[in-house]
Amino acid sequence: MYDRILLPVDEAAVESSLLYHAAELANWDDAAVELLYVADTGRDSVTVADGEVVDALVEEGEKVVAEAGRLLDSLGVEYTTSVEQGTPAKTIVDYAERGGHDLIAIPTHGREGLSRYLLGSVTEKVVRLAPAPVLTAPLEEDGFEFPYGGMLLPTDGSDAALRAARHGLDFAAELDATVHVLSVTEGSLFDDEDGAAAGDAVDAVVEAAESRGVGTVTTHVESGDPDTEILDTIEETGVDAVVMGATGRHGIERVLLGGTAEKVVRSADVPVITVGDQ
Repeated sequence: MYDRILLPVDEAAVESSLLYHAAELANWDDAAVELLYVADTGRDSVTVADGEVVDALVEEGEKVVAEAGRLLDSLGVEYTTSVEQGTPAKTIVDYAERGGHDLIAIPTHGREGLSRYLLGSVTEKVVRLAPAPVLTAPLEEDGFEFPYGGMLLPTDGSDAALRAARHGLDFAAELDATVHVLSVTEGSLFDDEDGAAAGDAVDAVVEAAESRGVGTVTTHVESGDPDTEILDTIEETGVDAVVMGATGRHGIERVLLGGTAEKVVRSADVPVITVGDQ
């Protein structure tokens, strides 16, 4: 499924379950991992030591990727490391595009609030702008199930949502995972137009699942606030991961993104893979 995984790290991410999860995924797919530390040029980090100009963040970055690399070594993962200078979100996105990475794995929130730069607005910008799918997961979780036994695919019927669902179905077929398909209408299910649109959105994903030989597919059609319904369905079904689009029917203004995807990424206690338009 994935050949090249970009894993941005900082000192908090080195100790997180996401690093182990990325290693499991890499071993499953025989993928290479690239550890990336971004020395934020927006911070004052240059100093003079023993008469030489030293960038403390670059030095810190070398230590961080070396520590993360030792863990990947112990887990039998092929990896490379890089320390880049720049603004974090843009540097991560540009680096992934130049390197041809087909997955970016990045944390959301950590044990002690926001980690150095891999959190909050940076992660959300990467989700919106990345050329590759982005796997996000909270730092403070003890661990994540893998291979995924169950996956949730939300859809609003848009081309972007169906593209993301197909990505999730390919992954589910590889993992032999159960799939839950969810469509949320903000109108009433008893409204013929809203109900029909939600049903059509689900049917399109079910059809794609059948063509891929995905064994067990359960459908859900709900009305209400999309991000709330997605988070409730994660809890009710006990799925191990979510795959969803990074834009929805009306771009970032409606349903599957902008607000909704970012809320799900921020709040879900399982990995969320977002798939953009590129």
